Amino acid sequence: MLAMFLVARVINRIDNRPFILVGFLLTAASLWQMTGYSLYMGPGPILFAGFAQGFGLGCTFVPLSLLALSGLPHHILSQGTALHALMRMLGGSIGIAILETQLSQNTQIVHSRLIEHLRPNNPLAQAPYLTAPFSLTGPSGIAGLNHEVTRQAAMVAYNDDFALMLWVILACLPLLLLIRGPRREPMPAADD
Repeated sequence: MLAMFLVARVINRIDNRPFILVGFLLTAASLWQMTGYSLYMGPGPILFAGFAQGFGLGCTFVPLSLLALSGLPHHILSQGTALHALMRMLGGSIGIAILETQLSQNTQIVHSRLIEHLRPNNPLAQAPYLTAPFSLTGPSGIAGLNHEVTRQAAMVAYNDDFALMLWVILACLPLLLLIRGPRREPMPAADD
């Protein structure tokens, strides 16, 4: 919200492309940090990534909306605004569906790979390496192990999702070259 207020104040005086570039770079930096998340980290990285991502997206959405709607004639501006909102919601829904599918698949894949090594004949899956409350001999120990493996697998899957979003943002950066710069009014000729 803060970025949207700041960008809205100066958007008409400055070219839109630097705002979009800064927004994409801040979002990419936060996603890069999010790819290193772990189950045992403190709140600092989460707060930084959340602020950087929110500020970056705030810097991006106002100029993109302005660019999408600024060339429309006034008589179809309301239809253009509705279509723009529909496309943003549709794109967001498709993106969320893709990320959720990838998250579910990666969680299952990583879970199965981690669980392969938890078998009674593996010496590393015995005491003293495997400590209470985890064990392969009782139902509560097995349930505890399964819960911990599921947590670890979900964290890896989330990191993979953050990496995918990072690659999408980086792939969109060259598209900034397709945005035309602001029109410059020709300087009036000086009279001699």
